[in-house]
Amino acid sequence: MRHVFKTIIGASLLSAAVSSAYAAGEHDVRIVLNEELDVVEPCMAARSNVGRVILQNVNETLTEFDAQQGGLKPRLATAWEQVNESTWRFKLREGVKFHNGEALDANDVKFSLERTADKSMICEVGVKYFGGTEMTINVIDDQTLEVMTSPAQPILPLLFSTVPIVPDSTPRNEFTRAPVGTGPYSFAQWNVGQNIVLERNGNYWGEQPVVDTATYLFRSDSAVAAAMVQTGEADIVPNIAVQDATNKDTDFSYPNSETARLRIDVQISPLDDRRVREALNLAIDRQALRGSILSADVIPATQLVVPTTSGYNKDLQVWPYDPERARALLAAAKADGVPVDAEIKMIGRTNVYPNATEVMEALMAMLQDAGFNASLQMYDVAEWNGLFIKPFPENRGPTLLQAQHDNAKGDAVFTAYGKYHSQGGQSVLDSVRVDALIGEATAASGDNRTSLWQQLFAEVNDTIIADIPLFHMVGYTRVNPRLSFKPTIATNSELQLSQISFK
Repeated sequence: MRHVFKTIIGASLLSAAVSSAYAAGEHDVRIVLNEELDVVEPCMAARSNVGRVILQNVNETLTEFDAQQGGLKPRLATAWEQVNESTWRFKLREGVKFHNGEALDANDVKFSLERTADKSMICEVGVKYFGGTEMTINVIDDQTLEVMTSPAQPILPLLFSTVPIVPDSTPRNEFTRAPVGTGPYSFAQWNVGQNIVLERNGNYWGEQPVVDTATYLFRSDSAVAAAMVQTGEADIVPNIAVQDATNKDTDFSYPNSETARLRIDVQISPLDDRRVREALNLAIDRQALRGSILSADVIPATQLVVPTTSGYNKDLQVWPYDPERARALLAAAKADGVPVDAEIKMIGRTNVYPNATEVMEALMAMLQDAGFNASLQMYDVAEWNGLFIKPFPENRGPTLLQAQHDNAKGDAVFTAYGKYHSQGGQSVLDSVRVDALIGEATAASGDNRTSLWQQLFAEVNDTIIADIPLFHMVGYTRVNPRLSFKPTIATNSELQLSQISFK
């Protein structure tokens, strides 16, 4: 009933705000995102709300991971080869220009890589994918560069599918508010709090897309966003809630490569006691969330990568729902002097996924029922990010932080360092064994690499218990019938306008 009222109210608000279909060109589109962008910086494109606008639309990468066929394909680099164990050579595409008219050359790529990895920038791409990797970049000529890494990176070309390239005239130590790229669309407008507009780049080096202009709007209410497509006010909503995916002709489900979790701050008492962390997991009734607040198609998770990722450990088991065992563990910890009655703050991120607040409310009730003193506070993405990435606030107290992690690239390296290494930008762990496993796996290849990642996930999830893993998620997208577009596993992190056509 609550969702029925929500839909009615949302539709009423929409009708009051807009009375007729929007006036737009035949080949213009409107895309509705559930989170407003607080930054438009390309090196923050690892965040899904930024990536859906910027990645491969405005700013392109050297390589591109093919989410449908698998494997790498050329983008700004046309070829790459491994010179030795630690060095790769990349050949750039000729005749490419940035939107400001500057020609792309190897100095721009060198600048982009160094800027992304610059610790003073705190770029999410750098934090998430390049922590612990030192790069030495040598420009051979305008179209050729060599990159030497320490430790060796046998999958460096795959890693470079995450780095958006910017001209070397971009400010080095601050986020840009007007990104310049080489992509099929130029960044035209950012009306903060209202919309973002991209316009087709008539000088694009590749095939010209058919979409002329894309306008991105922001609506936090899934029902309102879905209704906008239904009434012709918009064309695509990449992420709607399961209860709003009711039209088989316009709504498409897709495995979105995201894994939802609560990050346990294992260094803060009482969360520094393993029994308490085990009790947290036993207190969660994951099955109760499936088919109710979340889709029945979500898969209970045991680790922070999806089963198709190289390094996934199939031997790990989903935590059972056992509140009695949880209470017993808390009682045992309390008898040993652990302050299990301390308030544990649950930190949520509004609209990190549809029904995110409702999920956190349900989780809080489950934890309270098992004897935890849990409270909840929801934050918008900008404030939440300050709690998610180092440096963490001092005197923060014990926290469980709501997050989800997207790894659509096929290898656990995109997860491990940033999330679990002691120097990782989003990690609360400080484990010699975890650091060693990450270092070994990063430099390994083949079956040995897979085995080391599997050992890592066993260590993190069974031995340490660093998370409350929840679900491998499923996404729902609503598409206006005038378009030809179907979401893929990549739609969660990017939405390439060049993949849209009109019927």
